[in-house]
Amino acid sequence: MFSSLQNPLSLIGRLLLALLFVPAGFSKIAGFSGTAGYIASKGIPLPELAAAVAVGVELGLGLLLLVGWQTRWAALGIAFFTFVISFIFHNFWTMPADQQMMQSLMFFKNMAIVGGLLTVAAWGAGAWSFDGKRSA
Repeated sequence: MFSSLQNPLSLIGRLLLALLFVPAGFSKIAGFSGTAGYIASKGIPLPELAAAVAVGVELGLGLLLLVGWQTRWAALGIAFFTFVISFIFHNFWTMPADQQMMQSLMFFKNMAIVGGLLTVAAWGAGAWSFDGKRSA
């Protein structure tokens, strides 16, 4: 049964993962100075450059993931980015007690997303993708 669902499930999975990153990339463009300011508030050097990298990863790699082109590399790039930023922006272990629960949830949600992205990197985009069409 699952083999017949592999392609639609791969497509739906990619769409849902991209749904998290692509709109976030657009919102960072729309509020670029606010994004850079928030990044600076976390002590990240060169916050404008960091914001541009975030836009590139979320929007650029998110779109590649969405359409399934260079999917394994796109998923690896987003997974690495998400893993790293989780320790910076959702460091619940340093937060006041009233923020720890929410930041803990956000941190572990991000780790689960990294797991999903690593699965996409391992197995590829499926046949219903540009990668799948190229290899057929």
